[in-house]
Amino acid sequence: MANIKEIAQSLHQAAHQAKPITQISLAQNLTLDQAYEVQKELINLRIKEGETLIGLKMGFTSEAKMQQMGVHDLIWGRLTSSMLIPNNNNTARSQFIHPRVEPEICFRIAKDITGELNETEVIEYVDAVAAAIEIIDSRYQNFKFSLEDVVADNCSSIGFAVGDWMPVQESLNNLEMTLVIDGKTVAAGSSNDIMNNPWKSLAAATRLAAKYGEPIKKGMYIMAGAATNAEFIQSNQTASASVHSLGHVTVSFK
Repeated sequence: MANIKEIAQSLHQAAHQAKPITQISLAQNLTLDQAYEVQKELINLRIKEGETLIGLKMGFTSEAKMQQMGVHDLIWGRLTSSMLIPNNNNTARSQFIHPRVEPEICFRIAKDITGELNETEVIEYVDAVAAAIEIIDSRYQNFKFSLEDVVADNCSSIGFAVGDWMPVQESLNNLEMTLVIDGKTVAAGSSNDIMNNPWKSLAAATRLAAKYGEPIKKGMYIMAGAATNAEFIQSNQTASASVHSLGHVTVSFK
C-alpha cells in the first residue's frame, strides 16, 4: 500500500535539494486519487514551512497531450507563494533540476468560487487576465513519469511569472502566443491550443477543484495551461512569453 506521507517527503526533499529521484510508479502502484493525496500532502509540507496557497495550475490542456499520456481529463496542481517570480526579475537556475518554460495565460479570481461553473459563468469571477510563464521541473530522473507520478509531483510545477494585468476579454480565442529565449522565438502557438478556449480551462479548474474539495478564493491565480511545448532553459538565459493583446512577461535565469 502506498505510503502517502513518505512519497510526499521524498518529492519535497528532491525539490529542496534539486536532485531527481526515481519514478514512484517503478517501485509501487499508485492510483490517481492517491497521487492527488500525495500532492496535497506535498503542498502541506510547503505550507508548514511558511508558504501560502495562492492558486491552481492546469495541465494536459491540449487534446494531443491527453492522447500522448493516455488520459481523458485534465490534471491540476497547486501554486504556492514561493513559486511566484516578479516580472522582469531574476531567479536562480541552480535551485532547479532540469527546468523548462512554457507560455501561458493567467486569470486572477475576483470572488470566491465554491462550485463548478461553465465557460460563460466563469467570466464574471475574473477581474484581470495576463500573459504568463510557467516553469516546470519534474522531480523525476530524465523528466520521465507516469500520469500518477506527475500528479503526485504537483504536475511538475516549480515557478511562474505574470505580466501586467489586463482587463477581462470575453473572447480569448485565436490569440497568438510566443516563447522567446535570448531573443530567439523557440515556440509559438495560439490560445486555442488551450482547450480550444482558455475559458474552458478555467471552467475545468472549477470542476476539478470542487471534486477534490479545494476552494478557489478571491485573489488566487489560475494558470490555464500551455499553448506550446515546454522548452529547456539554461543558466544565464532569459525567457519571455507574449500573448497578443495581453502583453508579455520576462524571467532571467542566473
